[in-house]
Amino acid sequence: MSKLTPDAQVPALSLPLVGGGTWTLADQKPKHFTMIVVYRGYHCPVCKAYLTKLNTLVDMANEAGVTVVAASMDPQERAEKTKEEWGLDNLDIAYGLSRDDVRNWGLYFSTSIKEAENEEFAEPGLFWVRPDGRLYLVDISNMPWPRPDVEFLLSKVGFAMENNYPARGTATP
Repeated sequence: MSKLTPDAQVPALSLPLVGGGTWTLADQKPKHFTMIVVYRGYHCPVCKAYLTKLNTLVDMANEAGVTVVAASMDPQERAEKTKEEWGLDNLDIAYGLSRDDVRNWGLYFSTSIKEAENEEFAEPGLFWVRPDGRLYLVDISNMPWPRPDVEFLLSKVGFAMENNYPARGTATP
């Protein structure tokens, strides 16, 4: 697992989308940030609750100048079930994260402990990437439960932009 550095370029990322097409980070043109939310997969009830809430915040994100995508290691079939059964009509769902993607983005990696789980999956992560591809904010976890409050985070976009607030965590100890 590598550790991403705030204010440095993030790795490339390109994934298929439920409903067709490809989501590519380099093609995103947000006013302020692209928010990538990595979720564990269709098997995760915590992810369902989190993405269901996130689905209601997509308009708030867009108004704040933030584009949003949720991504997992799920194959297409499970990602399609996620979007349909969880009612994620406002949220772009990408699928097929690879082991290399997980490693390159510094995410934790797990293997199944229950039959319902994918054989392997990424643990949760949330990233804000500037339009020029530099990392602004990162929050990753090794467990399903800790998740940042997206509504609170989105409420801080204006403050960050108006005050030219820099990415933090760039100093070396």
